[in-house]
Amino acid sequence: QVQLVESGGGLVQAGGSLRLSCVLSGDIWRIWSMEWHRQAPGNQRELVASITQGGITTYGNSMKGRFAISRDTGKNTVFLQMSSLKPEDTAVYYCLARGGQDDYWGRGTQVTVSS
Repeated sequence: QVQLVESGGGLVQAGGSLRLSCVLSGDIWRIWSMEWHRQAPGNQRELVASITQGGITTYGNSMKGRFAISRDTGKNTVFLQMSSLKPEDTAVYYCLARGGQDDYWGRGTQVTVSS
């Protein structure tokens, strides 16, 4: 099993920045990719960013150039640096660890961007 705990969400004005953290614990040797997803009310959950074990990153189209995913393997932590935030970025942000046959989700952290 793998446990994920997100933090760093909050209320920020449009144009501001936030950094989300996701701390992993448990059988982390299983994990080959980490992702951030988000879900706004009434919307489907969507991919925000991903980073593989080899360090390859991908981003959702609306996040390119504004968001950056990174990791600190020594601290078993994945980060999502969000800049130039817009009201449409308001959502619950979830951390996902992909472990081959199993995927592990965190409980999410709320990000609210005011106009």
